[in-house]
Amino acid sequence: MLVSLHVKNLAIIDEVEVDFRNHLNILTGETGAGKSIIIGSINIALGGKVSGDIIRSGAEYGLVELVFDMENDIALDKLKEFELPVEGSQIILSRKIMKNRTLCKVNGETVTMGILRDLAGTLLDIHGQHENQSLLHKQKHLQILDRFGKNTSGEDLEKLSKAFKEYKQAKQEYESKNISSEERARQLSFMEYEYQEIKQAQLKIGEDEELAARYKRFSNAQQIVETIQMVYQTIGGGNSSVSDELGRASRQMSKVADYDERLENFMEQLQSVEEQIGDLNYQLQDYLDDLEFDEAKFIEIENRLNLYHSLKAKYGDTVEAIFDYYKELEEKLEQFKEYDLYLDNLKNRLDKKEQAYKKLAEKISKVRKKNGEILAEQIKQALLDLNFLDVSFEVQITECDKYTEHGMDEVQFMISTNPGEALRPLDKIVSGGELSRIMLALKSVLAQQDEIETLIFDEIDAGISGRTAQKVSEKLAVIAKKHQVICITHLPQIAAMADQHFVIEKTVEEEKTSTHIRELNEKGSIDELARILGGAEITDTVRESAHEMKKLAEQMKIA
Repeated sequence: MLVSLHVKNLAIIDEVEVDFRNHLNILTGETGAGKSIIIGSINIALGGKVSGDIIRSGAEYGLVELVFDMENDIALDKLKEFELPVEGSQIILSRKIMKNRTLCKVNGETVTMGILRDLAGTLLDIHGQHENQSLLHKQKHLQILDRFGKNTSGEDLEKLSKAFKEYKQAKQEYESKNISSEERARQLSFMEYEYQEIKQAQLKIGEDEELAARYKRFSNAQQIVETIQMVYQTIGGGNSSVSDELGRASRQMSKVADYDERLENFMEQLQSVEEQIGDLNYQLQDYLDDLEFDEAKFIEIENRLNLYHSLKAKYGDTVEAIFDYYKELEEKLEQFKEYDLYLDNLKNRLDKKEQAYKKLAEKISKVRKKNGEILAEQIKQALLDLNFLDVSFEVQITECDKYTEHGMDEVQFMISTNPGEALRPLDKIVSGGELSRIMLALKSVLAQQDEIETLIFDEIDAGISGRTAQKVSEKLAVIAKKHQVICITHLPQIAAMADQHFVIEKTVEEEKTSTHIRELNEKGSIDELARILGGAEITDTVRESAHEMKKLAEQMKIA
């Protein structure tokens, strides 16, 4: 469950820290106090979209941190899958928002947005008002049905997705190869040209590098000769060369070497240098004698090197890559020789992939129909609990005219809210308040299947009041017996059910607006209920009504 929320420098929040507990956590407050910012900050921490202007004015960054204490293994298994540190049952998510970037961390380890969102799906389920509208789209209905039936078809759905990808790949390969005889002849001619061009080149691994070195030497031969000759003349080729001067110095030193032992050492060093210079002279002369510029040979090297460059530009950056392409050409040419057989093999492969896909899709469709009947019955019962007095609900499953990675089924929720009225799609008949209750009914049913511990509802009470509001509050209390529920509400009937009640307030100090949140004790909760009930003026009668409402809610939870 979500243990704590820490928000800093977001919108009108300076710094807020909230410690949540199990069961039903209710958040109330005046309109505009910042209730949606609290829930929005949780969504941001889980990888939701965010803009730089959400950072509080004057601050350099915004920060949201969530601390979870998990009882199920799904989220902890995700940590291991992503090789993230595991610290007991605790998971800490944080997201730092800066002007041009955000920084996401899990248990102190920096992660990508994709990993953060993937992990978030195992931690909690946020329901906002926009999600009600998503219920009007048929695509959502298939997702809901599969989520409900994941225990019976989850593995098959993964297999189906894989089978669809394999079928699609086989279909694309077959269609790309199933070409006309004219196109086939054109491709064959082109491949044979490429094949012969590479074959006739007789390439060798490393030859291009050797040619490049020889070409470099040949193309700079004149400069090399001039330089070597200059060096040779300097150190040994003339009367005043280094070699002559060293010989003269050595002879002079030999005349005085007998006078001092240290002078003998100097003389030996001079003689050694003289010998090295002599050796260098011989080597330079040999190099000059061997260095011949053969223009015909140079042109041959240049042409061969250009051939390598040309083939690399066409078939690969390296000789190894050209050889790989050459092998591919060999295989393709072999295929073209027996093209009809090759095409038949592709068609057989495609048929097998299609049959495997259809078999799985049909199996899943049968399971969906069974699950659809169960889901419809459970949603109907949940809707009756939510003050739909006479309601019919059906999960309609029809076959679509195309293959998808989710199978060949189209799913649509059908409902009738009045006696004698035909079942019709949700978007044709429901009001905003009815849609909120239908979504809550779905959540209550799915909560029995899911291992997600925390459910968050942002204004699930939109468009309802009176007896219906009471029924919604009772349903939330039922869900909260087995899950942690965090709910923002404007209705006293729902607020009265709180196991923990928080009030969100907005204050202005030194012309600066800030949002704060604090947990209420029993008296504070009753006072807040009185404010919701009484509006501008809270009388003793209103306060007594709030006290009675809280008392009845407690009795209802015990029953």
